[in-house]
Amino acid sequence: MTTEDDPRTSNLHDGAYAAMDRGDLEAASRLFDALIEQSPKRISYRYMAGLASKYLRDWPASLRHNLDAIALSEEMDEAAHWNAAIAATAQQDWATVRRLWAACGIQVPEGEGAIVHDYGLAVARLHPWSGGETVWIRRIDPVRGRLLNVPLPESGHRFGDIVLHDGAATGHRRSEGRDYPVFNALERTIPSEFSTYVVFVRCGEEADIDALREARAPGLGYLEDWTSSMVNYCMRCSYGTPHRDAHAHDGEHGDGRAEGWQQERTLGIAAQSRQTVDRLLDAWLRGGDEREVDAIESRECDVPAQQSGHVWWRGPDDEE
Repeated sequence: MTTEDDPRTSNLHDGAYAAMDRGDLEAASRLFDALIEQSPKRISYRYMAGLASKYLRDWPASLRHNLDAIALSEEMDEAAHWNAAIAATAQQDWATVRRLWAACGIQVPEGEGAIVHDYGLAVARLHPWSGGETVWIRRIDPVRGRLLNVPLPESGHRFGDIVLHDGAATGHRRSEGRDYPVFNALERTIPSEFSTYVVFVRCGEEADIDALREARAPGLGYLEDWTSSMVNYCMRCSYGTPHRDAHAHDGEHGDGRAEGWQQERTLGIAAQSRQTVDRLLDAWLRGGDEREVDAIESRECDVPAQQSGHVWWRGPDDEE
């Protein structure tokens, strides 16, 4: 009887894949490790152990398992190369990263340090294990990107963060007639120098907000009008800032937009200090009679803890 025919191996095999299917990564990792002990040359077990370790963000284990899968395979295993490169990137093992990308035919800048180049725009789903928001990123290497939006403080991320993202897209976002991939962000590798300030203002017309968007100040990273860019999220209620207009009148709990111009606006401002925000808003207030600032809030939040039992790495088009 071969190892694969052993009933114990069969039970381990079924249990390991079932654990992955239900999102129990710790159990899957443990079971695939046991399978590797019984069938050390079984490439699929090495790959799956590396995959479970990747989603657990156990980078040394993920790199080890994927490199073992590559070494055992007689053919090019692109998926194992990508997963190994993700793990090596997380550990800043740039020599290994460059070797793996070269094997995949992906060009990266020569050198010994971190890879920093322009790999185009994409979208990252922050903390995907807890229903995270999506933000635009500028990819600086095949699996890292810099955040271009001001994310909600509750995300634990900031404008300018560099995040490590998965290699396979879990959807697409269409913008100006073009589709962009949506990647699951796995972790923040370099934190931003900017803090997030949530600002509640009132103004008479869109030109007032345009003036604020176009303003520049030392220490200012980016300003985003969340009232226009976010849907189904009442920031004023969340932060306890009273409304002057009832929701029934402004439609804010519908699709996030009121009919006509909505005077109450919620802004996300990325800045290096509160002083920068104060100076920016003081100058803005002096520029118009119908401009008011109701509140400025700043919260520091951790990235939501990873949750088990949710198969967050599957895209909408993935087969069950």
